[in-house]
Amino acid sequence: MEKPSPDEIEGIAASSSVVGEGSMKDSIPSLNVPSSVSADTLRSHLPPELELVNVSKKFGSFVAVDNVSLKLAPGTFHALLGENGAGKSTLVKCIMGFHAATHGDILIDKRSRGINSPRDAYQYGIGMVYQHFTVVPAMTVAENLLLVRPDTPSLINWKDELDKLEAFMAASPFKIDLNTPISQLAAGQKQKLEILKQLYLKSRILILDEPTSVLTPQEADEVLGLLRDEVTAGRLSVLMISHKFREITAFADNVTVLRKGKFAGTGSTKDLSVSDMAAMMLGEAKEARQVIKTEVSTNDLILDARNIHADRDNGLEAVAGVNLQIKTGEIVGIAGVSGNGQRELVEVLSGQRVATAGEIFVNGDRYTATRKEMYSHQVFSLPEEPLRNACVPHMSVAENLALRTFDRPPQAKGGVLLLFKAIRETAKNLIKVFSIKTPSPDTPVGNLSGGNVQRTVLARELSASQIKLLIVANPVFGLDFAAVEYIHNQIVEARNRGVAVLLVSEDLDEILTLSDRILVMSDGKFVYESPSSEADLAEIGQKMAGH
Repeated sequence: MEKPSPDEIEGIAASSSVVGEGSMKDSIPSLNVPSSVSADTLRSHLPPELELVNVSKKFGSFVAVDNVSLKLAPGTFHALLGENGAGKSTLVKCIMGFHAATHGDILIDKRSRGINSPRDAYQYGIGMVYQHFTVVPAMTVAENLLLVRPDTPSLINWKDELDKLEAFMAASPFKIDLNTPISQLAAGQKQKLEILKQLYLKSRILILDEPTSVLTPQEADEVLGLLRDEVTAGRLSVLMISHKFREITAFADNVTVLRKGKFAGTGSTKDLSVSDMAAMMLGEAKEARQVIKTEVSTNDLILDARNIHADRDNGLEAVAGVNLQIKTGEIVGIAGVSGNGQRELVEVLSGQRVATAGEIFVNGDRYTATRKEMYSHQVFSLPEEPLRNACVPHMSVAENLALRTFDRPPQAKGGVLLLFKAIRETAKNLIKVFSIKTPSPDTPVGNLSGGNVQRTVLARELSASQIKLLIVANPVFGLDFAAVEYIHNQIVEARNRGVAVLLVSEDLDEILTLSDRILVMSDGKFVYESPSSEADLAEIGQKMAGH
């Protein structure tokens, strides 16, 4: 790292004054410093300013980021918003040194800096918390903290290190027992540990990539609230990638929006409405089309699962005796933090996992989720990670659309002779009806974007003339604003036609928006049930957290 000269140090201190007046006024009182301390001294203790100037990144002929500028003022909380594929992750990977920018400058305190690796970013006080946990489950909290240090000695003096770690933990915004094995931590505690790792490295600029995707609403508010306090106190600057407008408006000072790799707008969250931000994302002002739920007869019981038990892959019990009933024209939403048995329950109902006990009835008949039974009882599903669970990536879009019907007329004769012309014509029609963006029906489905893979599976599962039961798991995870709206509308329209829908989602907003009845799953059991109109958000959050 190049050391600044005395003149540059003066410039660095002066450059900290670029904080907006509102942000500075908000942050100074909470620093709790003596009145004799000058404003210049105060500003010199703020995190460095980070600025991107006309940054572009190309992969071959593909332009992932195109001439984007962004400024993270010292002691502020900045949100980075955009549709899936808008270039957000590529941009922050340029900041972290994972990618070398094709063009443009990364400035730290007004000076252009070469950041060619995460180690370089660390030298400038920049750290990143990734969407997925990077902790080592077999180690303790203390061991995971020492593991991230570049100067951890090969022979560790544990008494000395634990004394230092205890002092660090006492001064930190999050408190976690240092001796606890990672395997015993809840998701919220693991996310706190990911942040603590960066604070332990003395990161002053923290980049967060969808930091609340595995947290309950209460855990999300706690984590972001404590980080907000650190920002307000001038000890930290935060750049957060998020799709959640509520979190952006509640915790961020400013937002920058990307669209198709380009800068689409920026502003203060106090001055921008959710509609303004959505318009920047989509390129036009757009109101979400509301699908009105119609009155549907719910007298017919479609799914009746009784005392279902199922194990995880490691042999431990995941589903611990649940009972689930769904009637016609009803969306039953199962909320819960990842890892509480929802995935295993969906796999049992979809025929991907064998239940260890219990019985399932569909339309009054015993059901074991074979392909033949799914066809005869009109059971369809949109599983989590459809490219892995519901598609064959190297097969074409047309072939994937035909996986339900390839052995039946008009796409086959005698169940053996496949009629590829009929398969292709059916696919062309579904591509048009469901607005699947693909170069042709012959394109491998693995080449499509996540949203269009979802549309492909949805087209296949919803195009049947008769559907009784639709099983949907995290249907819009990681998708952009427009794809989310489209898929939600399709699910509600199926419900309005009398389809019984099971919706499993880790996004509580999605559950509350779509469901007629809400269940919460924790530790393999249903621990809460309520009509959505009577749902108690505080209680739902507590039950999701296992309280």
